[in-house]
Amino acid sequence: MDRRNLIAGAGTLAAWAALPGVARAAGEPTRITFWHAMPAANGEEVNRIVRDFNASQSDVVVDAVFKGTYPETLTASIAAYRAGQAPHIAQVFEVGTGTMLQAGPAIKPAWKLAEETGFALDPKSYVPGVRGYYSLPDGKLASMPFNSSTAVMWYNKDAFEKAGLDPEKPPVTYAEFDAVARTLAAKAPTPIATTTAWMPWIQFEEFAAIQNLAYATEGDGYDGLGAQLLVNGKPFVAQLQRFLDLSKEGAFKYTGRDSAPDMTFYSGQAAIGFGSSSGRADIVKNAKFRYSEALLPTDPSLNPKPNNSIIGGASLWALTAPNRTEAEYKAVAKFYAFISQPEQVALYAQHTGYVPVTTAGYAATKQAGYYEKNPGTEVPVQQLERGELTPNSRGLRLGRLPEIRAVIYEEIEKALQGQQGAQAALDVAVERGNKVLRDFQKSARG
Repeated sequence: MDRRNLIAGAGTLAAWAALPGVARAAGEPTRITFWHAMPAANGEEVNRIVRDFNASQSDVVVDAVFKGTYPETLTASIAAYRAGQAPHIAQVFEVGTGTMLQAGPAIKPAWKLAEETGFALDPKSYVPGVRGYYSLPDGKLASMPFNSSTAVMWYNKDAFEKAGLDPEKPPVTYAEFDAVARTLAAKAPTPIATTTAWMPWIQFEEFAAIQNLAYATEGDGYDGLGAQLLVNGKPFVAQLQRFLDLSKEGAFKYTGRDSAPDMTFYSGQAAIGFGSSSGRADIVKNAKFRYSEALLPTDPSLNPKPNNSIIGGASLWALTAPNRTEAEYKAVAKFYAFISQPEQVALYAQHTGYVPVTTAGYAATKQAGYYEKNPGTEVPVQQLERGELTPNSRGLRLGRLPEIRAVIYEEIEKALQGQQGAQAALDVAVERGNKVLRDFQKSARG
């Protein structure tokens, strides 16, 4: 990515241009802007939350604005700062957390916003996997948890049945997945046997967490800026080789980066589609076949007692400016308080496929009978709570991680095209990724 953008130059955040004050007439509600990256059905749900909040009181009006993909939303926020027209709240995907934590005075951490406005914010009210990802070493929340997901394996039950597979028994291990993929390719109930969205996240980052493998040194980046990638180790090379082999056999098809492959599954083209649990809303809306979500496969030879998966999704960051008013910060806090109510957490989870981020929201969802009425929907929560939370399964805190993912994508794509082997691909990815980390380290300290 261009070093001029935020992801590539987190150390420049503190130097962003100051914002002009937002004038309002006496008695007028305080108007704040919320930039988000939720398209389609999930975007409709963001609009629903904002409408409900605006209707619930008369002091604050939130304007929700869709700004494109996660990276596009972040880049737009930078450009807006430089033009003096920044949003009050920006939705930042989880892999941008390490970058945002180096933002200095450009952000107002959630704990500080709560302290200054009186907004009650208890980190312990959030489920452990979510709390751990967005917390500082002292346990305070840096950002406001909002939409947290995890990766799952979506599968087409009709396709399984046509291929002679039990539609109630998805593959549990990667060895079983390999066999199922080959059967699906041979029987061809769908044009594509298997595919995966977000390949670096699901097949490498999540794979590492569940198998309790270190993804990088320095505790996956939590313990310091000097982290170096470890994704060219034997388990990761074997994982990439798995997909190279299946691709050659026609049992796996690479269908693009990030969420692009999602529609390959819900349109019925693929029998198995690895993706985010947050894809449920679009799957429900579009799929014309029986489907379910299942736990990600495990590799018992690496870890016989699989760990928890890590979260995806995003959190909300309050942006600052020297002349931003106290009323505006209070308005942000009031919106934060609304979205953290148990009923709002529960509704958002039920309508989208994201997990309830608070224990009270999870309890409200269970009490409503949602999981019983919608089999499979509790899988993401069960996977996030499974096993032991270790330094290898709490998530990644690496600066410019989106850029590192882009590097890994590029090298994987070359391998899938037959230009290099699995080991060479990941060796180059590590070399290039470590350069990104060193550039980030330098900018963060400078």
